[in-house]
Amino acid sequence: MPAVTADTLTLPRLPQLPETATAWRPVARVVTAARHLEGEGFAVRRPFPGVDLSLADPFLLLDHMGAVEYAPGEAKGTPWHPHRGFETVTYIIDGAFQHRDTTGGGGLIADGDTQWMTAASGLQHIEQPPPELVASGGLFHGVQLWVNLPRAQKWVAPRYQDIGRGDVTLLSAADGASLVRVIAGSLAGHDGPGVTYTPINYLHATVAPGARLDLPWPPEFNAMVYVLSGRGTAGPGGTPLDEGQMAVFGPRGDALTVRAAESQPVASAQGWEILVLGGLPIREPVARYGPFVMNTRDEIVQAFEDFQAGRMGTVPAEHVPHRSARDETL
Repeated sequence: MPAVTADTLTLPRLPQLPETATAWRPVARVVTAARHLEGEGFAVRRPFPGVDLSLADPFLLLDHMGAVEYAPGEAKGTPWHPHRGFETVTYIIDGAFQHRDTTGGGGLIADGDTQWMTAASGLQHIEQPPPELVASGGLFHGVQLWVNLPRAQKWVAPRYQDIGRGDVTLLSAADGASLVRVIAGSLAGHDGPGVTYTPINYLHATVAPGARLDLPWPPEFNAMVYVLSGRGTAGPGGTPLDEGQMAVFGPRGDALTVRAAESQPVASAQGWEILVLGGLPIREPVARYGPFVMNTRDEIVQAFEDFQAGRMGTVPAEHVPHRSARDETL
């Protein structure tokens, strides 16, 4: 699992949280991801939707792709398709994926890169493995997260962020044993590179076998931990959590705790690989159908009409150089 690696002893460290004075969040429930086929027929594991959306708000969907070793000719992607009303965040841990959209955004992401596409008022895009991966086969592992947009931002212009592996903020656990990659949000005063409309935290952590990882957490955010590989426990009660499972934490408390099992599968010899997600709930009505997520049924009908009328871009789209969303805010 290449993603981004580093010598944790040289990185800024998270604070040591006092055991008795910290309000640790308990695990409210554990969800096992269901298996689905997406796009041109590639398999994903999907922990949500499926839980009560209010528990995941502002997140709409999480697809775990792989890890899979493709034989030559097996790698698949998606055809051109539209989106409106939310953001798609694709994080590639192993292998590569290429993206194009009808605003001219896109590029190749691989081995720790992230593409952050804000569909907002509407566009079309395509996601495909690069020709060399299709031809030769190889390891592929990634995740795609859908982040909802508040009503006021659903009609903003689309944008695209290319977050390279070198842009990700790297932190070490308080004991120096585990690595935390901050893709978006803020952890103990350390900001990730992703620019978001909806306040969220999006982290990828590698927790060393047998080690404990404590994370200060905004009390107003919800919190979830999804296991990419390996096994461990979550919460102060030590709830078991295995690959493809997600812990949903309760709403009260200002810190999360997880611990990796001493013994890990061979594929997780470097540690327990987890995503840590949380955000400020939007608490607005959600109307969703396929690739559109709006607030009312009438807006969904309008989205289909706009797509059919060609108002979500023209295929094929010409790639144009773009500025990052962070540059646009400077």
